[in-house]
Amino acid sequence: MPSPLPHGARRALVQRLAESRRRRGDCAVVKGHHNINYVVPLGIRLSLLLGVAPWARGKIRVPLDTVEVVPRIWPREADVLRVVSRHIRGLPRCLAEFGEWSLHAYQKGRALAELNPAGAVDDDLMREFAEFFARTASVPTDELPPRPEGWPEDGDSDGFLHWLVDFTEERVHRAHRDRFGSLFDDLLIPDHAMATFKKAHGGLTPRPFRLLHTDVHRSNVVVHRGRVTVIDWELAMYGDPLHELATHLVRMRYDRRAQARMTDLWAEAMVRAGHEPLTAGLQDLAVYLAFEHAQSVFPDVMRAALALPEEPDTAHFRSAAATICEALRTARDPLQLIEVPDETRAVKALREWHAGDAGSGGNTAGSSVRRHDHD
Repeated sequence: MPSPLPHGARRALVQRLAESRRRRGDCAVVKGHHNINYVVPLGIRLSLLLGVAPWARGKIRVPLDTVEVVPRIWPREADVLRVVSRHIRGLPRCLAEFGEWSLHAYQKGRALAELNPAGAVDDDLMREFAEFFARTASVPTDELPPRPEGWPEDGDSDGFLHWLVDFTEERVHRAHRDRFGSLFDDLLIPDHAMATFKKAHGGLTPRPFRLLHTDVHRSNVVVHRGRVTVIDWELAMYGDPLHELATHLVRMRYDRRAQARMTDLWAEAMVRAGHEPLTAGLQDLAVYLAFEHAQSVFPDVMRAALALPEEPDTAHFRSAAATICEALRTARDPLQLIEVPDETRAVKALREWHAGDAGSGGNTAGSSVRRHDHD
């Protein structure tokens, strides 16, 4: 949990020391979709002030100005970490907060995304993931920060799914139509796509709600001396545990066989931990998987478009079009798309959008999309 820093000189000193470390440039810089992170040596004075081991490293997290496309129900990651750290050992703590930026303990090791970017995951690692989910589900819900007003009641799985759908429709699709609406239309994404999805999916089995990390994928998993740590809790929420499993299965890019194995291990770990009610209606997992593929179309399209440089060449357009077409093919059934454009049409749509966005003053190359990937 954050160090109990008093107001005044000591707090100002910590901020000044941390910022000076960043400005000196003796740090590693890792830019993600949510934050830019500066991994810095804390030094003797800062380590003593924060109560950590001398010469430890810290991670200064500075939020990026991003387009919101992913729900974040708790604005302060430190509030979540304060609770979770009491029940899950070994998580890197938030050491201090200074307005919009924060200083975290640095987790030693290498990201799984670096060790194994897209290959198969062995059974032992999947078992560790299953145990992690069971431990997360064991965090007492009455210790969690308050939920937003109007949050679905515990066990209202339909209400939770529909909240996610409504967020995608209102805060992602509708909120960005002024800038991206013509691109969505040219890519044959129906204006009513999420409404159609919501209408088609209901009647879920009621399951008890639990704490969810919602972002357990290769870039958020750090391996050090055979030990696995899941980092970055800023997208944590409270809801149906099957949503947690679905996001993991999709973002890890498991094949069908691995998805089935991970699901079995997840259910077994939940039962061992005394959470058998969370495994009720396991067939509903297919609905959450469909939602993951459906909602990802909008951020995938926007991210591909925004990643184009100010003066893109044909290769840039083709690469962005390939990404978009893959997302549309995956979402074809969940969104009931009548037709998926080929890459030629997608390139044409991107060219027209880019020309119009640049002409209207849009900062294409400098924009980013707040999404699910690791910082």
